[in-house]
Amino acid sequence: MISKTKAAIYLIEFINSYAAVYYSNFLFFYLKRDFGFGGVENLITAAFGGGLYVLAAWQGGKYAERRGCIRALYSGYSIVTLSLLTGLAIPISAVQVLTYGGFTIGICFTWPALEALISERAGHRLADCVGLFNVIWAAGGSVGYFTTGLLLETLGMPSLFWLPVLLILAQTIILAYGSTLRLKGNSDENNEMSYDATVPLMARMGENRLFLRMAWFANPFSYVAINTVIPLIPSIAEKLGLTTGKAGIICSLWMFARLFAFAILWPWARWHYNFKWLAGAFLLMIAAFFGFLTVSSIPLLIISEVCFGASIGLIYYSSLYYSMNVSKGRSTNAGIHEAVIGVGLFIGPAIGALTLYLSSAAASIDAWSVGGLLCTGFIGLFLIKKRN
Repeated sequence: MISKTKAAIYLIEFINSYAAVYYSNFLFFYLKRDFGFGGVENLITAAFGGGLYVLAAWQGGKYAERRGCIRALYSGYSIVTLSLLTGLAIPISAVQVLTYGGFTIGICFTWPALEALISERAGHRLADCVGLFNVIWAAGGSVGYFTTGLLLETLGMPSLFWLPVLLILAQTIILAYGSTLRLKGNSDENNEMSYDATVPLMARMGENRLFLRMAWFANPFSYVAINTVIPLIPSIAEKLGLTTGKAGIICSLWMFARLFAFAILWPWARWHYNFKWLAGAFLLMIAAFFGFLTVSSIPLLIISEVCFGASIGLIYYSSLYYSMNVSKGRSTNAGIHEAVIGVGLFIGPAIGALTLYLSSAAASIDAWSVGGLLCTGFIGLFLIKKRN
């Protein structure tokens, strides 16, 4: 049974995921429509956010470890709110890019703290706690991407800023309630075990470190792919004749596929510490990536999205699960887990922007350059396995 404290954290997580997707993923539509940003400008903006994400997540995890997860959450909420209100008040392109940077810094203080809080006193239920965490944030992101396009058409583009601010306010209220319960010790979780008891002893002692390194290595490449695609979705939508609302619905399918993958992986433990599953997911991601960026029809887009979501679901799950299945330093590990995501958030859009800038054959060159990087990462994964 989930305690009231954990239930509050999971609710906060859902709202946080929805708010993050509402703003960050659809910001590129706003920049394209109101400021004339093309593929290059959107990718540069995404790379800027990715670079900040690396440092902010790393420091956010350390801050949560030193000062506490609750304080880290309040700090993140304050930064996000101030940034979004600035963006709403000053509709200038440079300010919008800086707003995105401030939002990124703030949100990076929230995720490591939330990941550590759901693992707190989990004991033998760690796998369940991490599984539910993945399902909930993926659900929030999927629903967010599915509905944001329609809401923006209904509420207007300014809601890109004020709606997430209202959601942050809701999180703050829930956090205040959850903090009170936490201080009263309202928790029914076991505090005796640090590791997941379902993991074999060998994995706890030796293989956990190896698989943690491999998962931390693989996860940035999934975000290289994701964050090369997302800034280009407005262009893909235009190519296929989709409106903003229809693009939000169709292009959210990969998120629902990821959600479905999380739901399957949650109760099923055979993939734990199994290299074949991690390598297979990486290979499927590469194939789906090429299909995504070279899409010529809606059916091909849907097939690519399903494969894409399923593959990155296992890669992400591996990184977070192995990060949390440790005896101490979960907030720090959560920060590193998020920071390596930031590496992918930076590298993918940076390479995409460079190739789009240098070549008029933008789509095909971009696909081959980023796809080549993913193939290099696949080889690197095997090298890490072979050396250990």
